[in-house]
Amino acid sequence: MPNLFDSDLRALRRARAWRLGPPAFLADRVIEDMTDRLAAMNRPFPRALLIGTLAGAALDRFAPFVDRLDRVDPSALVAEHTDARAIAEDALDAVGTYDLVIALGTLDTVADLPETLTRLRLLLKPDRPLLGVMPGGETLPVLRRVMRAADRVTGRASPHVHPRIEPAALADLLAQAGLVMPVVDIDRLRLAYRGLGALLRDLRAAGATNLLAERDRKALDRLAYRAASDAFAQEADASGRTVETFELLHFHGWSPGAADTVL
Repeated sequence: MPNLFDSDLRALRRARAWRLGPPAFLADRVIEDMTDRLAAMNRPFPRALLIGTLAGAALDRFAPFVDRLDRVDPSALVAEHTDARAIAEDALDAVGTYDLVIALGTLDTVADLPETLTRLRLLLKPDRPLLGVMPGGETLPVLRRVMRAADRVTGRASPHVHPRIEPAALADLLAQAGLVMPVVDIDRLRLAYRGLGALLRDLRAAGATNLLAERDRKALDRLAYRAASDAFAQEADASGRTVETFELLHFHGWSPGAADTVL
């Protein structure tokens, strides 16, 4: 099965996001939710693995919950600047090593999500949690609509935003990966933008632009971009801002206990 995403471009876009500086408000919101969940578990985590380190210094908030935090990131540049090891999710192989695995916003663009979830489950000791967040559901509906205006100008249809997994489908995949008691919650953000350019700047800073292998390799010309920008402006409210929606899927599941480990 061909890879839906361009893995080399994925690493490059994460590197660009690091250079631009990821949106701090987003990192704060996500990590606050995750640390609240860890506090509610009320158990020690001697050794944890964190996947995805774009949040930088905000990751220090996990320190009170773990004795040792190993960090990895798919981008070599991001890893270099965040005290992490550069490695893709599908290359992780430390079976039965961790008391906690945290997947911070990278799993929506892995080559094979079911296989990756199984691999992450295998990294855990028995009866230990996988905790994560990823964009999904109805993320970027306005951008999807306005890019059709650009397609009409160019005369060719091209995928501009990759498909997102639905919450129920993610819960099913967690269970199929052998994780027990899977839970998926939706954090719906609605952000107002003065124009299409402001939205695209946020997406670049988050490493969330188009990574599809089958994307159109040609940049939008001036007329196509203007058509999309005008369509975006037409969706503005009385304040002159257009509201875009992001759905963050917070999820967790537990590795089976020692008596019923799944292989």
